[in-house]
Amino acid sequence: MPYTRPVAAGKLDKAQKVRLVEAMVEHHRRAFEAVSGSLNIKVPRDVFDDLLDEIGTLLLARSRTMAAESGPVREFLLANALPENFSGLLPLEFRAFCLALNGLKQWVTKEQAATDRYLLGGTARETCRAAATTCVVTGKSLAEEKIVLHHPLRDGRPPLPLSVEGHAKIEGQVRGEGKEPDTLDAKMRSLKKQMNKSWLHLHRGCLDHMGLPVSHSTPGMAGDARAFAKKVSVATGRSYREILDWLNENGLAGEKGSQGC
Repeated sequence: MPYTRPVAAGKLDKAQKVRLVEAMVEHHRRAFEAVSGSLNIKVPRDVFDDLLDEIGTLLLARSRTMAAESGPVREFLLANALPENFSGLLPLEFRAFCLALNGLKQWVTKEQAATDRYLLGGTARETCRAAATTCVVTGKSLAEEKIVLHHPLRDGRPPLPLSVEGHAKIEGQVRGEGKEPDTLDAKMRSLKKQMNKSWLHLHRGCLDHMGLPVSHSTPGMAGDARAFAKKVSVATGRSYREILDWLNENGLAGEKGSQGC
């Protein structure tokens, strides 16, 4: 049976969405006042071990089948042969498994992004901005602040709007009092300035490295975007997926900045 993405039983209007997020913000404000770690809760990894074993076993089985039988995966692999010195090192079934694993990663990325739309539709950032006046962590006004959409738990609840400073604090990215903050935000902006590239360059470069569909204006622009994304990934220690998440959370995924791409 084909997969069908979960959808909410009914749609909320704009006012209902704002009230919903307002209530959630207040809930997390009280929780944070009681326990500071309440904004960064993760379910134990071993909870899903059985499920992940099933998925891994299915991937391996289907990969063996796709590598052995005539079809688009086998044809793709045969059309993209390896250099001679790889002979015997990367069997077709392992290469098919790698392709399937990448397909699963793209699927997870798409479906996880869709979870924010389950209740809020495509207006998560606008709704969160309208619902929150102060940062739950710092207590400072968000009126003139850039907001970060943070997920206290990945259980489907709408993201929590925080200031950049507040988000850095709960993620443990601040060095200490009186010192320059060593946040992901600061690193990203510093690298962008150093390389004189745009956020759009970074966005497209990350998509390219992940094998996701993306178009570049010229081959040279494509190379620049990939190089920028790789440097940012190495310098920050973040994966391309995590960098894309940061761009999306900060509303920068479609911004060109000082340079076009």
